[in-house]
Amino acid sequence: MSPLPFHLVTLTHPEWEQALACGRRLGDDALPELRLDLFPEADPEALVDALKRRCLVTCRRVSEGGRWPDDDEAGRLARLVKALKGRPHWLDLEWDLPVPPEIQAARTHVRLLRSIHVAPGVFDLEARLRDLPDGEAFKWVGWAGRLGDSGRLRAPLAWARDHGLRLAAFLMGPKGLPSRVLQAAWGGAFTYAAPDDGPPAAPGQLPLATLRDWRSARLHPGHGLCGVIGDPVLHSRGPAFHNPRFQYAFKDLVYLPLVCGEAEEAVEALDALGILGLSITAPLKLALPRALGLAGPLNTLWRRAPGAPWQGANTDAEAFGQSLSNLALGPVLLLGEGGVGATSRAVLEAAGRPVLQASRRAPVTPEAVAAFAPAGLVQATSLGMAPDDSAPFPELLEAARPSARWAVEWIYKEDTAFALWAREAGLSLVAGAALFEAQAEAQSRRFIEGCGGAS
Repeated sequence: MSPLPFHLVTLTHPEWEQALACGRRLGDDALPELRLDLFPEADPEALVDALKRRCLVTCRRVSEGGRWPDDDEAGRLARLVKALKGRPHWLDLEWDLPVPPEIQAARTHVRLLRSIHVAPGVFDLEARLRDLPDGEAFKWVGWAGRLGDSGRLRAPLAWARDHGLRLAAFLMGPKGLPSRVLQAAWGGAFTYAAPDDGPPAAPGQLPLATLRDWRSARLHPGHGLCGVIGDPVLHSRGPAFHNPRFQYAFKDLVYLPLVCGEAEEAVEALDALGILGLSITAPLKLALPRALGLAGPLNTLWRRAPGAPWQGANTDAEAFGQSLSNLALGPVLLLGEGGVGATSRAVLEAAGRPVLQASRRAPVTPEAVAAFAPAGLVQATSLGMAPDDSAPFPELLEAARPSARWAVEWIYKEDTAFALWAREAGLSLVAGAALFEAQAEAQSRRFIEGCGGAS
């Protein structure tokens, strides 16, 4: 019988032909999960046969995120039994159900994965491990309400590994992402992925290509966790930037997006997840260092090991200072007052540049901007994060246009409304992508040199 590979890829495609093509493309490290509830009109035996038996068959109820009606349990089990005629390698049967005789009779050629999805706020994994049902592999799925919740899985996963159990235990939702990626490091035997050409089957599920890029299957207990923390961060380029550098340096670190908008929750997660390095973004650049007793704003934290003292730096300031040295002298209009705004003002004042700062809480008039005659503009607001965001303070931009010679955009998405305005105005532009590359390179050096993990 087929062993269970590390990646289980749910075939979520709207059309079966797409799902079949994806299932056939998967390598030896990935097994397609055939969700019968997603293809209710198709013959289950034919679906299994088309995948040449190499699949995990399940039929998920509506209450567990699937599409099969909860009030038709007999029909659901009958559909699973029909799939057995195709002789799939694995079949998913809910944890609390007795094994039906038809399924028991097929266990000469099919292995059972026993699964449970618990309600938000429930965490009964350790109790369930003391009373395992009959099966060859086990999956426990909960929900992450706080970023540090995933840390509660580390001890039971390690126990399962030490006792030879094939167990996956992870939390759904964006704050549960670390539990999906760190399965192997914490002792889990497998994890679930979305197809690269299809939607995720559950909140927080990552594409297979992403898990492969981050080498999730190869992570071990000695790997240290770094990441970008803030909200939003799932769009961040940080993982694509830092993980290849860690791998090139043979450093046992992995870098993930860590969704959190509250400093107290972030501090809790630092120890719960054993975090060693952080890139801090909005809204935590001021609040998180302050909560740790550090002077901010900071965008980078690192430590040698859990429990060791934190070290901090502001690589945003370093990157901005380098760019500023190549820009024309003169007064500067600074838009925004958050963590990036505070960093920008400190760098400008240290360079002896006169600053006029404008924000929603401290507005200035177009007349004041025109009289100030800024040579440069710095866009340090959050406008530009969303695709349809407008340029900040358009009336102030127009008042600055006659005197302005250069502009700096902190948002690193391409062609924000501010960047387009600056180009149209003929200004020399330092794009957010350039600042990101410079500050992230400085962060990677600190993580590689200062964080634990084998090297």
